[in-house]
Amino acid sequence: MTSKRNPLAYLLMGLLAHVPAYAANNRAFDAAVEQTVQRYQLPGIAVGVIEDGKIVYTNTTGQLESGKPEAINADTVFKIASNTKAMTAAVLARLVDQGKLKWDDPVTRYLPQFRMNDPWVTQNMQVRDLLVHNSGLGLGAGDLMLWPEPNDFKRADIIAGLAHLKPTHSFRSHYAYDNLLYVVAGEVAAAAGGKPYDQLVKQEIFEPLKLQRCQVGEWKRSDVGNVAQPHMRTDAGAKAIREDGDVAPDITSMAAGGIRCSLNDMLTWTAQWLDPSRAPGWLSDAQRKAVWTAHMPMPVSKRMREWDNSHFSAYGYGWRLSDVDGVWKVAHTGTLAGMYSSVILLPDKKVAIVILINGEGEDARAVLGEVLTKHYTAPKDSKDVAWYAAAIEREEAAKPEAHTVPDTSARVPATAAQLGQLLGRYRDPWFGEVRLCAAGERVEFVSARSPMLRGQVMQLGDRWLVDWDDDSVDAEPWLAFSTPVGSKVTHMRLSHIDPDADFSYDYADLDLQREGRCD
Repeated sequence: MTSKRNPLAYLLMGLLAHVPAYAANNRAFDAAVEQTVQRYQLPGIAVGVIEDGKIVYTNTTGQLESGKPEAINADTVFKIASNTKAMTAAVLARLVDQGKLKWDDPVTRYLPQFRMNDPWVTQNMQVRDLLVHNSGLGLGAGDLMLWPEPNDFKRADIIAGLAHLKPTHSFRSHYAYDNLLYVVAGEVAAAAGGKPYDQLVKQEIFEPLKLQRCQVGEWKRSDVGNVAQPHMRTDAGAKAIREDGDVAPDITSMAAGGIRCSLNDMLTWTAQWLDPSRAPGWLSDAQRKAVWTAHMPMPVSKRMREWDNSHFSAYGYGWRLSDVDGVWKVAHTGTLAGMYSSVILLPDKKVAIVILINGEGEDARAVLGEVLTKHYTAPKDSKDVAWYAAAIEREEAAKPEAHTVPDTSARVPATAAQLGQLLGRYRDPWFGEVRLCAAGERVEFVSARSPMLRGQVMQLGDRWLVDWDDDSVDAEPWLAFSTPVGSKVTHMRLSHIDPDADFSYDYADLDLQREGRCD
């Protein structure tokens, strides 16, 4: 005996069956976002999730600037920081498809002035090497030419400065994250593409993919509107720092971390990586594969093993590759002063997660990203924000003494008489002049080329340190001096007071040689 069945009825039943699941997901995601915002006192956040090519979840909360009424929405422009690197890699991949360069071309073919500290490395550095953090330079080497912003280093200064940065490892033997070589990569793209980097990004990415709110190069804040401002955490709450003026400048770090985008644009960007048919012909299969190939092994951290059961970690071209609970993960993070971002793709599950934060959000980004990821990789064993936040707190508590911040509360202002012959003008071959001189009743450390690195010299016992004038410059340094027996001071060196300070304050790479007395 048979009966006729209405296909439309079965289709409706199938669609309705998914409604409770999506509703439950959204409630769980809302709870995770709310818990994250509350726990870490974030000024604002924008979060989005894609499943099977569809945006299934968005949540935006908070203000563009704390204390002001303008609310964040899905079109708010955030600094995506190092998530820019995937776009720089994509520009180069497009140029490869167009026959304008090859991944194994020497960098000097496009930038004859390019020099590394070792002539052999200079000759053998290929375009691909610029993208995978294998140069032999130390972690964040030379980043003081990029940050803190603003400063007056140009991209030509970056290329010239590389020759003075000494390697810490052999070429291609060791992973160490760097930013300067992505700046170089942007200049290679400009040389091969025949246009400045910012024009290439618009031509090769923003326009064909219809990323309508993304910004690169110089632009007017009043023309764009709806721009999130970075914040730092204070006892009184989130405080805006380094706010944009009316004109956002063409910053030197653009190709390494200078692009800004909205949540909607980042969801569009990630959707085409999950489904190339959304942008037919934009990038060849060969180049999509090249970008997501494991080119440089990375360490698998203790946290990755414990939280994600990870077995491998590697760097592609502008993307980090790993496994989470047996699921392939392609991801990256972005970090700038007061701005944090995260992009997480689970290609085999056709899932993308985007997190944009306009406050101090390193731990917030980590715990929220983990909760959302685990919803797809281990749904029966997922944990909440509180669990991961507590795990991070236990990690901090278990740090060895060498990674704890020493107590400097007893410091007092240093005097010119106390510093004596240590005062003077010093110069580093890539960073330029630094003055350690009396200024009224203070003794100041002043960088000639990085104006935010200006502060008062303090004394703590028999040691010296710098208290930066701008509180957003959050990595205070110890000062140490070389004084050969029977001669005058020859060198000044800086080191982190906080051993876990952001690596972009690469004080260890400075070799400040004394040039003379203060004027």
